[in-house]
Amino acid sequence: MARILIGISSLLVALSLILGFLNGGKVKALRDDLASADTARDSAVRLRLASEKKLKASDKVLSAANEKAAAAEEKAKSNEADLSKAQNDKAELEAKLQTSENEISDLQKRVADATAGAGAAGASAGLPNDLKAQLDDMKKQLDAAEQEKSILGDKVRAAQDRVAGLEEEKKRRVSGTSATGVHGKVLAVNQAYNFVVLSIGEHQGVEPNSELLVMRQGALIGKIRISSVEPTTSIGDIMTNSLPRGVEVLPGDVVVYAGSTNS
Repeated sequence: MARILIGISSLLVALSLILGFLNGGKVKALRDDLASADTARDSAVRLRLASEKKLKASDKVLSAANEKAAAAEEKAKSNEADLSKAQNDKAELEAKLQTSENEISDLQKRVADATAGAGAAGASAGLPNDLKAQLDDMKKQLDAAEQEKSILGDKVRAAQDRVAGLEEEKKRRVSGTSATGVHGKVLAVNQAYNFVVLSIGEHQGVEPNSELLVMRQGALIGKIRISSVEPTTSIGDIMTNSLPRGVEVLPGDVVVYAGSTNS
């Protein structure tokens, strides 16, 4: 009987040891799972904080870029108004010049007729005082008209130069956005978070997740993938694997819209 009790006790002790070992393994596994969960949580918090910082930075840069774009749009409107006014001024000056030329032609004819009449009258008698006064008056009018024509001619040439300059500026501005494909420029770069702000947006047909080629002096240096789009600007992430070693995207670089991508 004593042997049976001893055997049972030994068996219970062995079972306790086995259960203790198993429970120890479970506790260790639980501790490992808890440590992994803590690590994952810390990583998620760091990613969230980094994302929030990037969002704040992008909002700040985008705000500045939008102000710059608004100023450029206002300047373009002002230039359009200046061009329209310059064209109207030029048309008015040309009309005045034409009127002045017609007046000069008429005065020249009248002076020629009066001179011919005075010559015929002078052949038989002295030149009448009223005819002489009339002739002198017409000559003075002719001189004044010639001077006015000269001044108007200078003003017309100045107006033509101004119109030509404004039209050339408009042509340069339009060529920057309506060349083959959609072109724009890098307005700002945030190297810390690896994103850029561009001068083209929804109005130019840019879509999220689309790619743009970055050009410098006519050479391809890398690519950008659009992350968010505003009416006249957009934000894109620099595709670092597309950049040659040591090359960075810089403000002023030209971007060419390459279209949407599913990748």
